[in-house]
Amino acid sequence: MRLTVGLGARSSASVADVERLLREVLPDPSDVVAVSTVDSRRSLASAVAERFGWELVVFGAPELAAVPVPSPSARVTSALGTPSVAEASARLAAAGGGASVLIVEKRSSPVATVAVAAPAPEVVVVGIGAGGDLSPQGRAALQAAEVVFGGPRQLALLPDGGAERVAWPSPLVPALPRLLAERHGRRVGVLASGDPMHYGIGTTLVRLLGAAHVTAVPHPSSVSIACARLGWAVEDVDVVSAVGRDLDALRRHLQDGRRVLVLSSGAGTPAEVRRVLSETGFGGSGVTILEELGGDGERIHHDPAAARPLNIVAVECRGDGGVPLVPGIADDRYDTDGQLTKREIRAVTLAALGPRAGELLWDVGAGSGSIGIEWMRAHPRCRAVAVEKDPVRAARVTGNARRFGVPGLRVVVGDAPAALDGLPAPDAVFIGGGFTVPGVFEACLTALSSGGRIVVNAVTVESERLVAELQARHGGELTRIAVQRAGAVGGFLAWRPMLPVTQWVVRK
Repeated sequence: MRLTVGLGARSSASVADVERLLREVLPDPSDVVAVSTVDSRRSLASAVAERFGWELVVFGAPELAAVPVPSPSARVTSALGTPSVAEASARLAAAGGGASVLIVEKRSSPVATVAVAAPAPEVVVVGIGAGGDLSPQGRAALQAAEVVFGGPRQLALLPDGGAERVAWPSPLVPALPRLLAERHGRRVGVLASGDPMHYGIGTTLVRLLGAAHVTAVPHPSSVSIACARLGWAVEDVDVVSAVGRDLDALRRHLQDGRRVLVLSSGAGTPAEVRRVLSETGFGGSGVTILEELGGDGERIHHDPAAARPLNIVAVECRGDGGVPLVPGIADDRYDTDGQLTKREIRAVTLAALGPRAGELLWDVGAGSGSIGIEWMRAHPRCRAVAVEKDPVRAARVTGNARRFGVPGLRVVVGDAPAALDGLPAPDAVFIGGGFTVPGVFEACLTALSSGGRIVVNAVTVESERLVAELQARHGGELTRIAVQRAGAVGGFLAWRPMLPVTQWVVRK
């Protein structure tokens, strides 16, 4: 393979610093042909290129900022004008106008970062039915391919041909970049069940190669066929994938009368679906198992114990344990040690944060995780990182996230601001704990995306004093929130005030 090393470094880094890091990543650098970096780090990269006998490739920050990478950095964006140097420059240099993949994602030392990329082939992803049926376009694409990747069952359905057939390894995703790089220069076809872009390998390939280098030829998906068999309107059905994903995501969709399709990871998924339904008060839901849809072995039944590996599970939800869709879940539904933003304040806080589809929230000083959890429940594409210094509380955040159907909530254990370094740039930040720690607000503001917002809830005199000082410098809106709940006093009701909250909302 023809490898390119991407280099990001602080101005204080030396060739020796970079060399030590490269030796960890590349025991044998003989396949490397170039080192790439941003133009402001040309001097160091030039010295590294001379040391190893590599070509030097340099890019401007705007070029690098346009390259999608798995590990963008808010700190690097602030310092250099691009969220990535090592990964982006490695990919861009390796591509040469075509496709490329990261063979080694970024590895860092205190002063330097490196990543390794290689050229990759463009790919045609072809949807195939359970019985091996292909569209004319899909058949033509596979006949033109020199290499065809797929699962063993899928490959066995293909008619004889001259293409090399490669069965996917397990686990697939870590091996995929090298598998593709090794076929650079060849015509590559990939088999996918049904629609490759619906919870399929097509989306993974687009993430690796870029949309311009992946052509998808869809077949009717198992979701479409299942809805046809059941008489369900596709647009009224929620879809949850258990393939390489946590089935606890099903919990956020459970509402009485709702219809859900679960894409199974194997014969055991229907029983796991039944378990989740029982745990959440939806044990009376109707469960239908649809197997090998569109194939000769198609079967529809209701017995999880008799399920075959290739199946999809249909759930007609019946129960009263569903979680409300709007922010402000009842406090007693959380597992908490008391570090919890109370429901009334939480609802106001989520309104101030204003989650939008695809946005990322930092929940700093997460406590029980309620803000990050309800942010993610606002839309399936909302993402959140919960930062919590106490490992016991961090574990509680993870448990709560599973309970409320958002197992994708990322939990970082550590003290802010140090724990924030290297996290992807947020669209919104909630600072619930640790606000008075020096540098926390400044680190959040620096990392925040343009147009983003920070919400701070201050309760103590010290935190209110700091809010006043910062608001005088940065502006923003101040709101005083006072909530009283009715409680028993003897045989009567009286108002019991909660601690008042000063909420500060500032936009970048």
